[in-house]
Amino acid sequence: MTTITSSPAVLTAPRMSTLDKYLPVWIGLAMAAGLLLGRFVPGVSGILVSLEVGGISVPIALGLLVMIYPVLAKVRYDRVASVTGDKKLLVSSLVLNWLIGPAFMFALAWIFLPDLPEFHTGLIIVGLARCIAMVVIWNDLACGDREATAVLVAINSVFQVFAFSLLGWFYLTVLPGWLGLDTQGLDVSVWQIAVNVLIFLGVPLIAGFASRYFGEKRRGREWYEEKFLPRIGPWALYGLLFTIVLLFALQGEAILTSPLDVVRIAIPLLIYFAVMWFVGMIVGKGIGLGYARSAALAFTASGNNFELAIAVAIATFGATSGQALAGVVGPLIEVPILVGLAYVSLWLAKRWFRTDPNLALVPSERKVS
Repeated sequence: MTTITSSPAVLTAPRMSTLDKYLPVWIGLAMAAGLLLGRFVPGVSGILVSLEVGGISVPIALGLLVMIYPVLAKVRYDRVASVTGDKKLLVSSLVLNWLIGPAFMFALAWIFLPDLPEFHTGLIIVGLARCIAMVVIWNDLACGDREATAVLVAINSVFQVFAFSLLGWFYLTVLPGWLGLDTQGLDVSVWQIAVNVLIFLGVPLIAGFASRYFGEKRRGREWYEEKFLPRIGPWALYGLLFTIVLLFALQGEAILTSPLDVVRIAIPLLIYFAVMWFVGMIVGKGIGLGYARSAALAFTASGNNFELAIAVAIATFGATSGQALAGVVGPLIEVPILVGLAYVSLWLAKRWFRTDPNLALVPSERKVS
């Protein structure tokens, strides 16, 4: 069985595309557009509600599927097994992602939002949705191990199909009962969550796998990654922005009348992203992964799949729910925080990982694809 070798980390931040570089700006503009749409076009809410099937608006569902598919089409599924050659990386990633991360977000949600059950439920859902998307960009910015990151992303992608609904049931129903926490008014169906995960993760996962398998089989990996992926890549952002516009059109009144609620959602998210990242870097250094893989571990542990979190929250609780609003606030906080932490990574590399033999100190023209 082959083992992924850690590529040298070059301590010069790579150049991002204009689309990725100004991602926080695009998200902010989409939010503003949604608020204006909801404010000055009152009929938009009725239109979206009238287009619902099974409790979810069809336009929003299409936006979510378009948003998730390009991300899963980028994963190199043939390398999933190879990460088992690095037991320390695999075990530490699984522990951080599926034990510590959800438990930490559960604690933050109940500490900061005990009186707002819809919001703390939304935060818990965000904590359960492990990162499979933007982590590639954050890792590239930090000059982390791209191949190891891709494999961890693939493992999280597959694991979420089986683990998300079970963990959702545990953290939203079982654990609060054990701890005697007030869950009055909270009705969570594990089966409904499972169905939504299968639809909004399973469908694009199958499509992404099929795209890579048949694309590489017919045209080769070089064509697939250099021609096909760049064409579909921007659609993930287009789908996200389209979904945010619709969500904020529906959520506009709640946001404008209760801005402090948005701030209260943002605070635990900020703490979560920062703490999980630092824990990942410390664990990586402590077990001797080296800088490149420590960065990969930190970003895969701290980032979240807000696409899936938004999809599940909307499908389970509705587009106008507090749970959906919490999911939408997620990328607004995650994007600037993790972009900043990418540059903190480069600063720490020269101080924490001086003895790493794979740490290169020469200029790079490495680009984020």
